[in-house]
Amino acid sequence: MAAPSTEARGLTERSVRERAPPLLTDLYQFTMAYAYWRAGRHQEPAVFELFFRDNPFGGGFSLFAGLHDCLLFLRSFGFTEPDVEFLRSVLPPNTDPAFFDFLRGLDCSAVTLRSVPEGSVVFARVPLMEVEGPLAVVQLLETSLLCLVNYASLVCSNAARFRLAAGHHRKLLEMGLRRAQGPDGGLTASRYTYIGGFDLTSNVQAGFLFGIPVVGTMAHSYVTSFSSLEEVWPQTLVTANGDADPVDVISLTKGWLRRVCELLGAEPGKIREGELAAFLSYAIAYPHNFLPVIDSYSVECSGLLNFCAVALVLCELGYQPVGVRLDSGDLCKQSTAVRRVFGLCSEQFSVPALNSLIIVGTNNISEESMTELNKKANEINVVGVGTHLVTCTKQPSLGCVYKLVEVRGTPRMKISEDPEKTTVAGRKAVYRLLDADGHPFLDLLCLKVEPPPEAGCTLTCYPLEGDNAPVSVTPAQVACLRKEVFLKGQVKEPLCGAAETRAKVQSSLQTLHPRHKRLQEPDSYMVALSEKLHHMVTELQKGNSSNSNFLLAN
Repeated sequence: MAAPSTEARGLTERSVRERAPPLLTDLYQFTMAYAYWRAGRHQEPAVFELFFRDNPFGGGFSLFAGLHDCLLFLRSFGFTEPDVEFLRSVLPPNTDPAFFDFLRGLDCSAVTLRSVPEGSVVFARVPLMEVEGPLAVVQLLETSLLCLVNYASLVCSNAARFRLAAGHHRKLLEMGLRRAQGPDGGLTASRYTYIGGFDLTSNVQAGFLFGIPVVGTMAHSYVTSFSSLEEVWPQTLVTANGDADPVDVISLTKGWLRRVCELLGAEPGKIREGELAAFLSYAIAYPHNFLPVIDSYSVECSGLLNFCAVALVLCELGYQPVGVRLDSGDLCKQSTAVRRVFGLCSEQFSVPALNSLIIVGTNNISEESMTELNKKANEINVVGVGTHLVTCTKQPSLGCVYKLVEVRGTPRMKISEDPEKTTVAGRKAVYRLLDADGHPFLDLLCLKVEPPPEAGCTLTCYPLEGDNAPVSVTPAQVACLRKEVFLKGQVKEPLCGAAETRAKVQSSLQTLHPRHKRLQEPDSYMVALSEKLHHMVTELQKGNSSNSNFLLAN
């Protein structure tokens, strides 16, 4: 795998600035910022939190992704003169002109971001990011931060589920660019599905920018574009050891094809000459990378026979063919039949290289079909996934939200008729409690000013789900989940590449207990409030009720 170059890293940062400029937000962020500014409140210290309310795909966990781009966005945040002039044209005409001077000078030098590390396993209702700064500025950041985190985390989590369904014995190839929601969606999907556990991508630009291994061979259109062996050119190939005399591969291939047909009892009349021509032409072009799709016509009657003939030619000339791709029909049944033929040819013709050929399966793979694949006998080494991976067909949005929790040092909360939409007020510290085996079992939200929980000490907390009854727990280990990653306009932590973040994902998932990783009906992970935070929230709710009669006061 090639690591992204310095040039590619620079392009990645420029890509973030171009994809997420300050105007990539909702208009009401500017109208609110103006109202704050008009009231003289724009510099008030405020704190927002970013979180999601439900674990995606009916699962027991999510993965946090997108922090890398959020940090680049914050570092480059600022309005250009064309930005300001456009805002002048779309905001109401009575907007004070001095507000636009205020916008010209805005940046994130007064913003502090505390965040869960990218690639971490996370759970619903846990504040992933805390954004602190002047009220107008941190309000303006809302939509952009949500945009950068929502899809990245969702598709990364989807990839992790595919990886869990596939197991670790076979490789996964992301090939969803053509089905993605636009170029940016496709590039984001390639990046974060790799981080989530996929091994390879077909997306060349993703390989260039992020150092993801890129693979690909041919489509059915390449195969069907040939009709005759006369179209193969050149018709010779030198041996792998560099012998000067080229070998006539047409004659050699015909000879091997006759022997394969005799071995398997196949009917030569059903073999498609154009398919054989396509395979030969490609093998001559890339003798070290021969992996064709073999179901353009019939796997059993044509594609497999043609492949074996060309593969045997390559082996005779000292090359190692790679394998085949199956893209239709019963992949399990076909892969088993293909592997059997490879074994027969290897034994009959004394060519052991045929035993190491790989079989790639691609046919509208979903999480469910991936799970079924593992339940049946098959010989598939690599699975390619597109539509169901990058479009997240089971759930199109993670539903992250960005909520105000403190202004001027005073806790703020939203109290809704829908209890799920009621927020937890106040600045918080977030701790993960682990059992004696190192498995996390509870995420604890505490007031920022509280002392942290201690390993081995029993504590009482109030789960956010259920009947709100207190529970007592004793952690064997305690970890602080969030750290300061952006301060005074500067990124405080090294920016990780895709491969490093991918490793963090796998490490984080390994700590999770199997009951929380189950794809179907996982156990619920507990997220709870400390006693002090629970008491404060309860008092705020009571206070909100008692303050509702302010109009009747003298």
